[in-house]
Amino acid sequence: MKKLFGVIVGLLVVCGLLAFGAHRLQSSTGSTGAKVLNLYTWGDYIDPSLLTKFQKETGYHVNVETFDSNEAMFTKIKQGGTSYDLTVPSDYMIEKMKAAKLLLPLDKSKLTGMQNYDPRFLNLAFDHNNRYSVPYFWGTLGIIYNDKFVKPGSIQHWQDLWEKKYKNKIMLIDSARDVMGFSLASMGKSMNTTDPATLLAAEHKLNRLAPNVKAVVADEIKMYMIQNEAAVAVDWSGEASEMLDSNSHLHYVVPSEGSNLWFDNLVIPKTAKHFKAIYAFLNFMSEPKNAAQNAEYIGYATPNKKAKALLPKAIRNDRQFYPDNRTIEHLQIYKNLSPEKVGLYNDRYLEFKMHH
Repeated sequence: MKKLFGVIVGLLVVCGLLAFGAHRLQSSTGSTGAKVLNLYTWGDYIDPSLLTKFQKETGYHVNVETFDSNEAMFTKIKQGGTSYDLTVPSDYMIEKMKAAKLLLPLDKSKLTGMQNYDPRFLNLAFDHNNRYSVPYFWGTLGIIYNDKFVKPGSIQHWQDLWEKKYKNKIMLIDSARDVMGFSLASMGKSMNTTDPATLLAAEHKLNRLAPNVKAVVADEIKMYMIQNEAAVAVDWSGEASEMLDSNSHLHYVVPSEGSNLWFDNLVIPKTAKHFKAIYAFLNFMSEPKNAAQNAEYIGYATPNKKAKALLPKAIRNDRQFYPDNRTIEHLQIYKNLSPEKVGLYNDRYLEFKMHH
């Protein structure tokens, strides 16, 4: 019995040591350790050298996990079982996450860089007084064209896409909200309308565009445009930036009559655990030199006014990606619509795709 008791005690000691060792290992390197930050973001959406710099300056290691859509991110966080400290939803999704009580409010007393941001990009409808979010990047929906096939300056408005000379020459981003959106904008209508008759009219107008549409795709647009295999495309400014960097014949236009203005902001999910790391990272990314470096690496527009001033003149004065106030005034931020209303957009869009 004593021998058995000794064996049991020995096993308990070993188990205890293993548990202690595992806890120490997790505390120093794992996702729940005290010196880590768990970031859930879009793929390739931060300069890796900034993560290294952040760890060197603060001692916090950043664990990065990626998602490919706002909806995928929302579903994963809503399901629970995650320990993300920060994520990067778009404007309308911030509204949706607030409504679902998936976010924690910011402790403004711990933020040191909010004064660096352009006032135009603060206190917006999707997050009044920035109670839940810190701006990260912003951009637009627009038209990319290749001057090998299109006379420079001849495409300036959405309506230009309907011209017969562009038959089978236009690539469209596969996005119901954006494709329906530019059709609505071309009609002078709100890109957030939920009126069934107006959405039906937008679909009918898209059906008239169908002969000009070469394909409705996603990431493939970049390849087609960079390799001079398509003349025109409708896509987001961040994607356009990559294309223009790879092909000097490409140009990006934001129609002055209106388009989408989007924002991706940093927020704290309710699952967050490492609050010292969270505020250290938010303040680090708000520093102008870091925000400028990130903007140059990613190619998207920075909402950090002081960071923009540090960018090369050719970038900060580029009206293609930093449009003037007159254009911005006509841009529309997507609102978070109910599932029923989103269904209206999807139904009309699918009818167009079938027609195409």
